[in-house]
Amino acid sequence: MYGRRRYRRARRRREELKFYLHRILFGISVFCIIIVFAAVAFKTRKATQSVEAATALMQASTVAVKTETKDAAMQKQPEFSKDRNGKNGRQDAENEESTAEASRDGQTSLIVIDPGHGGIDGGCVSGDVVEKEINRMIAARVVVKLRNMGYQAELAREGDTYVDKLERVEKANSRNALLYVSIHQNFCEDDSVAGIETWYDGSDTSRDSGRLAQLIQQETVLQTGAVSRELVSESELCVTSKSNMSSCLIETGFLSNREERGRLITEEYRDQLAEGIARGVDRYLNPRTMYLTFDDGPSEENTDRILDILQERNVKATFFVIGEYVRKYPETARRIVREGHAIGIHCDVHDYKTLYASVDSYMNDFQKAYDTVYEVTGVETRLFRFPGGSVNAFNRKVRNEIIEEMEKRGFIYYDWNASLEDAVGKEYSAERLVKNAVDTVLDRERVVLLAHDRVTQTADALPALLNAFPEYRLEPLTVQLEPVQF
Repeated sequence: MYGRRRYRRARRRREELKFYLHRILFGISVFCIIIVFAAVAFKTRKATQSVEAATALMQASTVAVKTETKDAAMQKQPEFSKDRNGKNGRQDAENEESTAEASRDGQTSLIVIDPGHGGIDGGCVSGDVVEKEINRMIAARVVVKLRNMGYQAELAREGDTYVDKLERVEKANSRNALLYVSIHQNFCEDDSVAGIETWYDGSDTSRDSGRLAQLIQQETVLQTGAVSRELVSESELCVTSKSNMSSCLIETGFLSNREERGRLITEEYRDQLAEGIARGVDRYLNPRTMYLTFDDGPSEENTDRILDILQERNVKATFFVIGEYVRKYPETARRIVREGHAIGIHCDVHDYKTLYASVDSYMNDFQKAYDTVYEVTGVETRLFRFPGGSVNAFNRKVRNEIIEEMEKRGFIYYDWNASLEDAVGKEYSAERLVKNAVDTVLDRERVVLLAHDRVTQTADALPALLNAFPEYRLEPLTVQLEPVQF
């Protein structure tokens, strides 16, 4: 009996000890969890305070980022603009025209810059760096730079406040904003991934968001030297799909990448990012002009393919046609005119020796082509282009006399200052043709680009070619323009 009681007491002590041990372990676990949360909170707050201090310093030393009234912003006219190399130049009539276009259909000139996340929504956190604060610092600088360019720009959120992303977009919609750009940071479990990528809604081509995204990506990479990752067409993002205006979301870097995170926390790099975003916006709103021209057509297969692509992209071009091919493919020639493209005379028969044998020989050939174009399309065109250009090895003896006679009759000739080089006797690939165009454009303000619509590779290259020049507005040639001539 005594032994049984002693056994029960021993078992009770073991159970009590086990109970106390469980309570001690539970207490230690809770204490550890509290310590971990406190450490994370301390680091987050420390990062927030340091970024806020830097933001305050930046804002105190430059234009304050406050909401201007619409009237005050509209009265503010830019006296100078900067080209890609940072050189100052006085704004001309084209910029004034662009400003007027920006306010069409009741749309204001307001540009909304959205610092992603905010308040309780910090976004991604890596080390001492909190996404929401990096976003806000870059966005603040973008607004300052845009205002210094003469634009009306505002932040979608002020300070470290939480504003629902849909609410931000709806506010911009209600104010008929012109552009919406959201700034974010990226994160990846693979910490070697780095670079800039820009997202837009490619399902709605009417807003031209793809061109905005491409220009912002292009200019930001140019300013920073960062890796250009990709343009992403994504219709599910709130800030890009719910906006009524052209919009995009740029991920300016990966906080998960140690090297890139180190750059993002520096004032110099954030300023480069802001400069790139602002220049991308400026390029979008003040495009240069390119006149895409096609010689030697029409051809039934290639010209129709080219017209299909141009129609899909809503791009207008200029076709310098050959009379014998207009007679052979009259419906294609009529389609050129019907779809709003300009048409000009190239020649009637593309035979240099016969064409340039004399002034009379040239004039007879031209008149036959002119009569054909008029009979087939009803257009009395005044545009023409010399086969081989106005200066070539075949017309040296007669070119000046031909030009004098043609101008006396009211015709205007157009050469070119950039080319795909698709008629040089080499069968270049579509990729090479695009590269030729990019290499010869040379960042000019006004480009007349030469192509040939009888070359299959040119039709193959056209989609990529149109994507290669987002900073240019494509227009057809007119007699009102000052012609590019050799």
